[in-house]
Amino acid sequence: MDYGLSDLPDDSGELLDRVLAPLLQDFDESFARGLVLVGHCPDRVMDAPSRDRFRQRLEEATAQLAAARALRAAAPEPMALDMELIRPWHALVVEVWGLSAALRAAGIQP
Repeated sequence: MDYGLSDLPDDSGELLDRVLAPLLQDFDESFARGLVLVGHCPDRVMDAPSRDRFRQRLEEATAQLAAARALRAAAPEPMALDMELIRPWHALVVEVWGLSAALRAAGIQP
C-alpha cells in the first residue's frame, strides 16, 4: 500500500519533524475523540448505519496514520506525507467537529 511518502532534502528533517509530529498527534487525538463521540451518539443525532460507517472510517484512518508513522520512523531519510493522504484525514477531523457540535446541540456531553 502506498502511504504517500516522499523524499526530502537532508536539511529539512528537523523542521519536518517539528511540523509533522504535532499534526499527526492532532489527527490521533481527533480520531480517538471521534470514536468516543460515535460511541455516545444516539439515533436521534446519527442513525446506527451512519455511526457504523463513521466508526469504520475513523478506525481505517487511525490504522493509516499508524502505518504512515511506522514508515516514516523506518525510513533512512526524512520523509514527508503527501497531501493526497492527509486531505481525507482533515475532512474526517471536520466531520468529528460536526458530530461534536450536533451532540452538544442535542444536549449530550460525552
